[in-house]
Amino acid sequence: MGKRVVVLGAGFGGLELSSILSEEFGGDLDVVLIDKSEGFVFGFSKLDVMFGRTTAEHVLHRYKDAVNPGVTFVRAEITGIDAQAKRVETTAGSFEGDFLVIALGADYDVSRTPGLAEVGHEFYSEAGAFALRETLAAFDGGNVVIGITAGPFKCPPAPSETALMLDAMLRERGIRELCTISLVMPFPRPIPPSPDASAALLEVFAERDVAWHPDTNVRSLDVEERVARLGDGSALPFDLYLGVPVHRVPAVVEASGLTVDGWVPVDPRTLETPWPDVFAVGDCAAVGTPRAGVFAERQAATAARRIASRVRDEAGDAAYDGRGICYIEFGGDEIGIVEVDFFGDRPRGTLQGPSLALAADKQEFGASRVRRWFAREWQPVG
Repeated sequence: MGKRVVVLGAGFGGLELSSILSEEFGGDLDVVLIDKSEGFVFGFSKLDVMFGRTTAEHVLHRYKDAVNPGVTFVRAEITGIDAQAKRVETTAGSFEGDFLVIALGADYDVSRTPGLAEVGHEFYSEAGAFALRETLAAFDGGNVVIGITAGPFKCPPAPSETALMLDAMLRERGIRELCTISLVMPFPRPIPPSPDASAALLEVFAERDVAWHPDTNVRSLDVEERVARLGDGSALPFDLYLGVPVHRVPAVVEASGLTVDGWVPVDPRTLETPWPDVFAVGDCAAVGTPRAGVFAERQAATAARRIASRVRDEAGDAAYDGRGICYIEFGGDEIGIVEVDFFGDRPRGTLQGPSLALAADKQEFGASRVRRWFAREWQPVG
């Protein structure tokens, strides 16, 4: 066919899109998948490592192990993007394609929150979450604040999960009565599109003495007094601060002139950008759904089918439906599943669980993706 698709970023979106195109065309379509990282890590795996359930080595899926017909992985830093020409500059050279897919996710701007780098810990990056494993293991009591600095942020359930997993860990160690746990979030409820999931979480927060601070955010950390200063003017003392830093589009995307209001503009149904044959999926794109892997994966499937139709010179009608599911850890190995539809009359979600039985569903979610993307068997916790 002589066609090439250049995919920037090998997260949920890039892996799913390249896998679909490989299944569709095999070696007849040239897919170049570019990422600066050594491998892929599920978002939920970061919490598993952080709370001592597994190791960093176990949850790393190396890109060199992914061998899909027609897909070439390039480990490189992207230094420039020309959407008009569908060309990218990288530390491994230039790459130009007939189609370009931007799936670079979102980066973290720790410096935007005064004091976070000095006296706080962010747990959203792999490095930050993995480093917290030892910090949490050594924690012997005190005030814990889990704080969101601003929205939007990846995986909206993660801060609530962190509070409940921390509660469970402290109870197992017999030191829960020596601690307070406060959760600060700039939403009126923990999972805004799902009243049922939010109600279930708030009930558990009350049962487990997790202090809930809605509709505000953490503006700064006072290094000397060790208090988190909130947007509503109040302050919370902390001995341990776990923070969700400000999210932003990767700097190279912004520097390449691809953003409007901070994110890459797309048609939310087709994932097409204003530039012909250029798509954007996942956290970097302004789609109108949460920034989470399951949504990026589903968006990527739509973009892949659109690209496949054009490669075949056929009319394509694949459309993204704005649906996705999220697994929520309630502590004690109980899992809830929230299914959300963002493109209906209004965003709404339904809750299944929480229950111990649903843990198997979450395990299979991770195992099935590794089986599909890396062609091997894997147990998420091991």
